[in-house]
Amino acid sequence: MSEKVPRNILLRIIFLSLAGEIAWAVENQYYNVFLYNEISATPIYVSLMVAITTTVGTIATIIMGSLSDVKGRRKPFLLYGYIFWAITTAIFPLSASFIPIGVGFAIFIAILFDSIMTFFGATAKNASLNAYITDVTTVENRGKAMSVAQMMVLVSLLVVYGGAGPLINSLGYYAFFYLTGFLVGLFGILGSIGMTEPTNINRLEVSVFNHIKNTFKRSNLSGSKNFFIVLAIIGCWGISLNICFPFLIIYLNHYIGLNVLISSLLMFIALAISIILAYPLGILIDKVGRKKITFISTFLFSLSLFLFGLSDNELTLVITGTMWLVFYTSLSVATFTWAKDLYPSESRGQFSGYWNLFSGTIPMVIGPLIGGWIATEFGIYKEISTGQWGFVPPPLIYFAAAIFALITLIPLFFAKENKSKI
Repeated sequence: MSEKVPRNILLRIIFLSLAGEIAWAVENQYYNVFLYNEISATPIYVSLMVAITTTVGTIATIIMGSLSDVKGRRKPFLLYGYIFWAITTAIFPLSASFIPIGVGFAIFIAILFDSIMTFFGATAKNASLNAYITDVTTVENRGKAMSVAQMMVLVSLLVVYGGAGPLINSLGYYAFFYLTGFLVGLFGILGSIGMTEPTNINRLEVSVFNHIKNTFKRSNLSGSKNFFIVLAIIGCWGISLNICFPFLIIYLNHYIGLNVLISSLLMFIALAISIILAYPLGILIDKVGRKKITFISTFLFSLSLFLFGLSDNELTLVITGTMWLVFYTSLSVATFTWAKDLYPSESRGQFSGYWNLFSGTIPMVIGPLIGGWIATEFGIYKEISTGQWGFVPPPLIYFAAAIFALITLIPLFFAKENKSKI
């Protein structure tokens, strides 16, 4: 395959990535904001929801990714996964209707709805789309393809942060979630309809259980050692990100004192700048190498988080917010591409599950628990809304994230880059 990614494949990556990342952007921020503002202003409940649902996501990715490998198909998992993902994204705010029964029950329903949504999202994007991108790319062009996918992460955040404030202020949370569900379904169907299955995957004569079990044979684990070292790299900077990211809008609203509209606008500006730099980063990563870019980006990501925690006005928040978003992007593209370089050809769907364990579950369990604990122990206890009191996350969550990011350098020292052509 040439260094260029075929246009029809790029379009599918764009539509499917955008659909998925819009859903994840809303789930990662505004599910948390909705739970905090509308059900209970208790940070640890946000941490609990994030931890439970990301665990569901990894289990679903491993099982459904393995099923995709065994069947030798990606398309049905993408098409039907996105349709049900859209529906379950839209119903989340209905959890607030259970508050009259009890706040605890409403929290349970919110976590349940989020978990169901996450199952379909993990099936569609985390397992199937990640495997598909690996199926249709090589080492020479995978960085470019991943930069496009990562660009959609930023575009989705741009759309969500740009639209969330005005929509929530003018129409309320329900309209916002319904519109999100519609966009997820629309882009997901556009990306899946007409897709042809990759030619380099075949049906496996093995059960899903045995396909998963075979991964843990000593010979297979030994052959995948470098893959798991790269996953450890991803897990370290991912924990750093998730110490502070789930509380970002809450922090801007209730500590800095910006309303949802202004908070979203600030992130909109930072994201717009980051998007412009995303594709050049992918080209640079393909040329310079995954390890060198990861090394440089780790230091700069840490520094940016520290400076963001020191910022207390709109201008410095935009500047430092743009910095850590850019270096988060370079870390994501470099390390996610690196991991995909090391996927076994017959287990790409399943190995997307292990990737999800380190890029999603572990960071999103450990990180938010650290952030939630910091917010509870060192945050400000104040009135969030009329009659609603809670703990407000302090800048310390960004300082802690900055320090933790440097742990990434430990596994990075032992990691080796794959130079093969697959």
